[in-house]
Amino acid sequence: MKTLNLVVAALGGALVGAAAALLLAPQSGDKTREDIADFIKERCPRLKKSKVDQLAAQLEADIKDAVK
Repeated sequence: MKTLNLVVAALGGALVGAAAALLLAPQSGDKTREDIADFIKERCPRLKKSKVDQLAAQLEADIKDAVK
């Protein structure tokens, strides 16, 4: 059980850190979304473009919800 808690805490910290980095980034949201989509395309070439766009849109929505 301790291992699971550690993994959940690490993932949660990584998500919070990523969201903070995106929110404090010195570039526009459009450029950030484009960079996220490019990163996903490079790392996961088997994903369809629609899935990449869907993932990027979901990430954007999650960040907007976190800011509220």
